Amino acid sequence: MISHIKGKLTEKNPTHVVIECHGVGYMLNISLHTFSQIPDGEDLKLFTHLQVKEDSHTLYGFSSVAEREIFRLLISVSGIGASIARTMLSSLTPKQVREGIASSDVALIQSIKGIGAKTAQRVIIDLKDKILKIYDIDEVSVSQGNTNKDEALSALEVLGFVRKQAERVVDKIIMAQPDANVETIIKQALKNL
Repeated sequence: MISHIKGKLTEKNPTHVVIECHGVGYMLNISLHTFSQIPDGEDLKLFTHLQVKEDSHTLYGFSSVAEREIFRLLISVSGIGASIARTMLSSLTPKQVREGIASSDVALIQSIKGIGAKTAQRVIIDLKDKILKIYDIDEVSVSQGNTNKDEALSALEVLGFVRKQAERVVDKIIMAQPDANVETIIKQALKNL
């Protein structure tokens, strides 16, 4: 198994990068999250996951070990392949995926393109205990943290905004200001919707 690749960044795209290491160019499929973390410098180190199939060997690159672990957990779920897992990590940050699963937020997982209600529920059922154990997350604190988000989303829905759009905006606000109260979240969201 290839754990990481370190070398000269020769090509950078939102979906993949090419890293030259001792004269060999390795193409690594990446998420948008990893793409946003890659500096424009020449030297780059990415943590990798090698997927071996009958007809292909595919390398996936991650900016952090945490993102790679979330990816591996996701692909362990029946019905979630590498492309859907990569889409999840492109739509949400690894932390958002982790907390969404830990707090049983079906709507958040389902908001990702290609994931229906049943698949979202399966992801949560299969991974919730593992995520709570691995990351030592306290269920109560995760649920409490989402109370402000839920209240803000409910208020925005009452004001006539579409839940999915509002949720994306609210998630960005919460990421930038984790301690924001409901009023602050709603005010910020109204500016961005």
